[in-house]
Amino acid sequence: MENIDELVRIFQNVGLAEKKAKETANNKKIGPIFHTAIVEAGLQEGCDKTTGALLYFLAGKIPKDSKHIGYIAKKIASKDLASNDQVQAAVKYAADNDTIDEAKFNEECGVGVVVTPEEIQAAVKSLLDSKKDELIEKRYTFVGPLLANLRQQLKWANALMLKEELEKGVVAIIGPKDDRDDPKKKKAKAKKENKKQAPVQKKQATGNTSKACQLNLDFIFEGELAKLHKPGGNKQIKESLMEEHLKATGKKVYTRFPPEPNGFLHIGHAKAINVNFGYAQAHNGVTYLRYDDTNPEAEEEKYFTSILETVKWLGFKPWKITYSSDYFDKLYELAVDLTKRGLAYVCHCTGEEIKKQRGGEDKGPRYDCPHRDRPIEENLREFQNMKDGKYKEGEATLRMKMDMQNPNPQFWDLVAYRVMYTKHFRTGDKWCIYPTYDFTHCICDSLENITHSLCTTEFRMSRDSYYWLLDALEIYKPVQWEYGRLSITNTILSKRKLNKLVTEKIVNDWDDPRLFTLPALRRRGFTPEAINAFVRDVGVTTANTIINVSRLENYVRDHLNDIAPRIMTIMDPLKVVITNLADDYVKEITVPNKPRDESMGSHIVPFTKTIYIDRSDFREQDDPNYYRLAPNKTVGLLYVERPITCTEVIKDGEGNIVEIRAKYEDENARRPKTYIQWVAESKKHNSPVEIEVREYSNLFIHENPMDSSVVPNGWLSDINPNSLTVIPKAYAEIGINNCKVEDKFQFVRVGYFCVDSDSKLDGADKKIVVNRTVTLKEDSNKN
Repeated sequence: MENIDELVRIFQNVGLAEKKAKETANNKKIGPIFHTAIVEAGLQEGCDKTTGALLYFLAGKIPKDSKHIGYIAKKIASKDLASNDQVQAAVKYAADNDTIDEAKFNEECGVGVVVTPEEIQAAVKSLLDSKKDELIEKRYTFVGPLLANLRQQLKWANALMLKEELEKGVVAIIGPKDDRDDPKKKKAKAKKENKKQAPVQKKQATGNTSKACQLNLDFIFEGELAKLHKPGGNKQIKESLMEEHLKATGKKVYTRFPPEPNGFLHIGHAKAINVNFGYAQAHNGVTYLRYDDTNPEAEEEKYFTSILETVKWLGFKPWKITYSSDYFDKLYELAVDLTKRGLAYVCHCTGEEIKKQRGGEDKGPRYDCPHRDRPIEENLREFQNMKDGKYKEGEATLRMKMDMQNPNPQFWDLVAYRVMYTKHFRTGDKWCIYPTYDFTHCICDSLENITHSLCTTEFRMSRDSYYWLLDALEIYKPVQWEYGRLSITNTILSKRKLNKLVTEKIVNDWDDPRLFTLPALRRRGFTPEAINAFVRDVGVTTANTIINVSRLENYVRDHLNDIAPRIMTIMDPLKVVITNLADDYVKEITVPNKPRDESMGSHIVPFTKTIYIDRSDFREQDDPNYYRLAPNKTVGLLYVERPITCTEVIKDGEGNIVEIRAKYEDENARRPKTYIQWVAESKKHNSPVEIEVREYSNLFIHENPMDSSVVPNGWLSDINPNSLTVIPKAYAEIGINNCKVEDKFQFVRVGYFCVDSDSKLDGADKKIVVNRTVTLKEDSNKN
């Protein structure tokens, strides 16, 4: 292969910008394939940008060991393949066929097919005529499914032309987008139609999460997800397997979400849940929740429980709940079958010896295990001995006989079964051997008739071994498709590292609100609607995505602005005595739960002679640009008829301000320039309400705590010492009374807060604890 500088030159010749060319030249996965494709096409000295872009697209889709790279590259160079869809079809054809039949290839890849504007117009008109009533009912939420339908009908049509023609037809039927197509305006209209007064504690809006998840499935009909095969489109080693599969599924889409029950789900899993459940929903299919419980050493009941609760909290309902352990008997039978076929053997090598066989640290030559060619009967007997408990842990494994010389590490005789003397959460002591993920996952997908096995790109190389095992056993083979992982800045999502944070008491537990596990985000006050909207809007591509934490917080902030009642809360109380009010003066003031939104209702607060304001709202040294309270200065109190004027400052022996004396102005007082929040002292109303406030910041100082160039002493050295600030005694007005755990509020001028599970909401020792979810506005200095 050429040196890096020469590769960059060649890549620039076919249209890549200098920066992209350098990145690609250093990309060990795509770079070599891209170079091979260019050379095979004879385009080292240049071509038009469109051709170069298609060759680059090919490099990102085709396995590097495909023997058909050159053929497809030449088809691109000759303009026979002129779109990404055609190249994608060519890659699929190459994967399904050892040899290429040119006529069949041309047919399946649309070579020479021209879809005219007239054909597009006719197809759009026909579809809209047949779906007119449904379009009128669903309006613009139905455009995505319509476009997907058209793309299936006119596979080789110009995508932009198709979309523009559809949009033109939709506007002709239902008109342009209006308030009915804006979720916020639609919600506001619904509120106005259902006006009613209600106490603040009755107005906690949690939203219909199931409905929220059914809305806006456009992301399924965009990008690569829109190109996935229909049920029945995946080639099988025997045709009868597909016939049996379609009979069992009724030609429906079957997906699954298969978490390991060894920790809590995190924000990355929210994307996986939306992709798997969303894809099935969009195609009227079903989704399994399948626990991948093949490692009893790491699995606990609390993880099983939390996973199901989290999936439901996000608004999804599994069609069926299954466990890999449901299939332990069948998996064992298939392991025996694989051994009888001469494709599995019992290995007695140590872990270190197996590592050396695979090239070791130096990536040297690979060689076979010395037990690889033992007779089938001996392997069957040894596997039975493993099952009967005649070997200690580490003394024997069952390995699949694959291809040690294949460049893909997923073919280096993977372990199928290992000995583990650990009691299983569900099967108890029945088994002392357990199947591995590599053996279990694809077989469970097959047994459950999964049509689309959707997973993250870290499993890309596993796709080949996934197919190998199912074909070796001659059982139904789903299609695996990979999408990019979702990561968030200023946190870590690795379960192993999360577990370390918990076990070393750096955080309190898996649901500590500083973490980005989904139970932690729920406890902090994030809403499922905001999380679902965030992961869907990020989109689904094959690229791993790292999103700044502030972007997620903006989604949460926007949703809480719609649903959270407002209450006045004083974080650092400073006593104010209004000297010209009677000692027993009490006035009940009606305060809106959300200004300018009557549908959110209202609540009552007392106003008395003694009130508390936030210490930050008083300044002993006045300033012309300071508009809040100061000596001899007037300020308004939110919702109170008249302002107050500071007349005296009371200090303790150490010079600390402990009290402000003020005068309640008469009705002729000038309108103040600003208003501040306050909470009154009233025994009759049990006001103020003492609360504990927990303010959270990023757990890690840097955006990427794993970046050794920025954090040279390791990720644990990047812990933010100020990630949690506790205010043990803040004052809230009585609107917070009768709250429930997870109720959400906007503290006026402070931020959004959620009632924490540490609260004691009944009895004499009642205590309300709240977590700050997000500030009112994004902090520009956050990072």
